[in-house]
Amino acid sequence: QVQLVESGGGLVQTGGSLRLSCRASGRFYSINTMGWYRQAPGKQRELVARVSIGGRTNYADSVKGRFTISRDNAKNTVYLQMNNLKPEDTADYVCNAYTDSVHGYWGQGTQVTVSS
Repeated sequence: QVQLVESGGGLVQTGGSLRLSCRASGRFYSINTMGWYRQAPGKQRELVARVSIGGRTNYADSVKGRFTISRDNAKNTVYLQMNNLKPEDTADYVCNAYTDSVHGYWGQGTQVTVSS
């Protein structure tokens, strides 16, 4: 099993920055993919960004150029640097990890609120 714990959420003004962290612990050999999803009230959950163990990244079009995802494999931690935040970025951000193509795990989420 894998446990994921997020941190770094908070309240920030438009144009500000936040850095989210997610640390994985438990029993596993490696984590193939780590990423972040977000869900705002009344809206569908969406993929924000993900990164493979080899460093390949994928971003939602809405955050590309503003957010940067990275990982420290030695620490089993993934980061999401969020710059130039906008009110539409307000959501619950949830960490996700896959040890293979079918075994996925989820954190409990961290709230990000961007005021106008």
